[in-house]
Formats: sequence, C-alpha cells, structure tokens
Amino acid sequence: MQNFVDLLLGVWNQGLLGVSISQIIISLIILTVAFVLRGVISNIVIKWLENLTAKTDSKVDDIILDSLRKPLGYVPITIGLYLITIYLPLAGLIDLIATNIVKAFVVFTIFSVLANAVEPLFKFLAGNSWLTSAMSSWLEKSLKVLIWIIGFAVILDIFGIQIGPLIAGLGLFSVAIALGAQDLFKNLIAGMLIIGENRFQPGDRIEVVGQFHGIVETIGFRSTTVRLFNTSPMIIPNKDLSDVSVINHKQLKFRRIRWVINLVYATSSESIVKICDDIEQVINNEKLGFAINPGQESFAKAVEFGASSIDLEVLCYTDINDYTGFSEVKQKLLLEIQQIVLKHGSDFAFPSRSVYIESSPTCLLYTSDAADE
Repeated sequence: MQNFVDLLLGVWNQGLLGVSISQIIISLIILTVAFVLRGVISNIVIKWLENLTAKTDSKVDDIILDSLRKPLGYVPITIGLYLITIYLPLAGLIDLIATNIVKAFVVFTIFSVLANAVEPLFKFLAGNSWLTSAMSSWLEKSLKVLIWIIGFAVILDIFGIQIGPLIAGLGLFSVAIALGAQDLFKNLIAGMLIIGENRFQPGDRIEVVGQFHGIVETIGFRSTTVRLFNTSPMIIPNKDLSDVSVINHKQLKFRRIRWVINLVYATSSESIVKICDDIEQVINNEKLGFAINPGQESFAKAVEFGASSIDLEVLCYTDINDYTGFSEVKQKLLLEIQQIVLKHGSDFAFPSRSVYIESSPTCLLYTSDAADE
C-alpha cells in the first residue's frame, strides 16, 4: 500500500515537463478566474462606464470607451498568463516561449486599443473635417490595416523572427502578384480617383444612361455597390465607373420638369393666354415646391400647331432632389394644370384623325320588265 502511495505522490509531483499536477491545477484556476473577470468587465464595468459617459456632453469619453470596450476583456487574460509564468517553475526554452506569449498578448492588447479607436475617432471627425464619407471609410480601413501590420511585425520581432528578409520576400512576391492582378490595381486606383474627385458618395443617387440607375451603398477598394430601384444590389468594378459618364442626381441644384400639354383645336386664343398665365403663376410659386433657376426662366407658352392639338410647352424647376419629393411636385403640377385647363373651357387633345367619305352617284338598275311598263 505504501508503495502505491509513493507511486501516486511521485506521479503527482512529476506532472508534465517538471511541473507538478498541483501547479497545473492552480494555473488552470488562475486562467479560469481571468476569464471570469473578463466576463465581469464586459457585463458590469463596461455598462457602468457607459452610464457615466451618457451623462456627459463630450464625445471624447465615448471615443475612449469604444476603443477600450474589447481590449479591456484581454487585460485579465494577459495578467492571468503573466501570473502563471511567474508561478510555474519554467526554465530554458519553455520559459522563453511562455514569456514571449505574454509579451505578445500585451502587444495585441495595445494595438487592439489603437485599432478599435480608429472607427469612433473618424465618426467624431466626420462632422468637423473636410473628409467625405467615402474618403473617411477608406482612410479608416487603411489605418486599421496599417495598425495591425505594425502590431504583427512587433509580435514577430518578440519571437525573434527577422522582419527585414520577410519584407524583402514580400516585395518580390508583390511584384509577381502585381503582374498577374493588374485589374485589381486598376480598380484600386479608380476607387481612389472616385473618392478623391468626390464624384459620388454613399447615399447618392447616380445614373449611367442606358445601363443602371440606383443608390450608392458602399465604395470599396475594388468595387462599388449600387442598390437599384428594384432593390437588387449591383456590384460594379471601380474602373468601369471611372471610364463612363456618371450622372449624380444628388448634386443637382435644380431638377427640371418639361412637359408638352396638348389642347384641343377648339380652344380660343384668349383661353390659351389665360391658361398659360395661370400655369406660370403656379410654377413660380415656391410654396408649392417650385424653385427659381437663375440660369433659365420658368414658362408656359403655346409653341406649336400639332397634328391634332395646340401644343403648350411647360418648363419649370424644383430644388427637391429626392425621388419621392420630386414625384409629389410633379403630381401637384399635373393636378393644377388639369384644373386650369378645365376652368377656362378647354380640354386635353388626344391623337385623332378625321376621315371624309366622298359620296358617289346612285346607280339605278332597270329590268326589262320595268322598262316595258
């Protein structure tokens, strides 16, 4: 029996790689406590800090909290790993690897704070800088990638991996990739030009005549996503958008309404003048949603004798750019014109054609019996 107890104690003390089972169990307990503290920080401390920041008008504390939200959860784990490395009797290569892992966790936590601070920082600068939304999105993504590249390089350096030869190898690899991925770089450069020239931004309504018409959702590194009016997304390579003429309806100062109104030929000249005058009063009324374009006067004039009507041309403008609002203005104008035309005793003409049938002499046929009579 004593031999069995001695054997059991020997196995217990020998453990794994010179670390006793009791030390392994204590290390697991430390790691478990670290994960519990991580949950406490995520569910209790973060909510408490959110309540504090909600009471202030400053956005700086919100930025700090957003940047610390995830990294704070890594702190207990990093501390737990550090305590484990101190507690365990590690030596030689194993001790070096364990120490480097703790250092890597510290570096990861620091760069996680920096990377998480990028998004709230750009949100804070969005209303206080010259950056457009698309440019801000690009810079935000690029800065995050740069931060993580630097952090990854620091971690590699901690483990003794030389960065210089790796960078040189990546340079040669990049040249090979560039030769085989020319379209990718064309799209990348085209996207930079689109953003730099501020051709359009997410949320703008753009149109390429004869191809598509929709709302810009995102401008990515390689492609732009446009949501068509049938709600389907259309993903377009950036180089295709840079090579065509794009109409940006969001940047229009005025939207034009040009209609031709067909009146019946029975309309008197006095009625035509009155109809035109009344329509001009409507289209020059800014309260109804119409706008005064300094470059072109709004008007309603009789312009042509049509095939079956007297044609009036109506030209006016509105500064309402969204599609729904523009449709409402057109509806108001349509109803107003209908009332004006009917009020002055006229009506709308429709294509018609008059057919004149020429009468021919009646032929009388006489039978022989009738002739004898």
